[in-house]
Amino acid sequence: MVDVTAKTPTIRSATAEATVLVAADVLEALTGGTVPKGDVWAVARIAGIQGAKKCAELLPLAHVIGVHGATVDFEVGPDRIRIIATTRTADRTGVEMEALTAASVAGLAMVDMVKGLDRAVELTGVRLLEKTGGRSGTWRRDHAEHPGSPAAPETTEAPVARG
Repeated sequence: MVDVTAKTPTIRSATAEATVLVAADVLEALTGGTVPKGDVWAVARIAGIQGAKKCAELLPLAHVIGVHGATVDFEVGPDRIRIIATTRTADRTGVEMEALTAASVAGLAMVDMVKGLDRAVELTGVRLLEKTGGRSGTWRRDHAEHPGSPAAPETTEAPVARG
């Protein structure tokens, strides 16, 4: 584990995304609120926030930091749900892993809630979109893809903030 004791706490944030690919009938059940397991949006949001707060328990070399803010939002596309997670802190190290964990865990919760309706449901495209603060300042993906990753299709509908 990197020793960050001497670093000065600064305000930091990170935003990450994940995508859940679903069948059309599942998307209809999600947007219509008729998924048999219940309110998928609320469960996924709470799971993501909880994931951000438990990041250091899941990743062996992650620092235990105070997650002072965490949001999980959704954008609905024609065959997908885009999950956008943002985490914030005033600490000695960044919250990139917390944002990535939040997006991932929210996606896993969503998959768990709909897997009975769509065995082919898929969690994909977990990636960091932006980080701010700290010594290295601000970094944004700005449509720059990693050379090894396929370009993710964009959603076509407006963001949906549920719950």
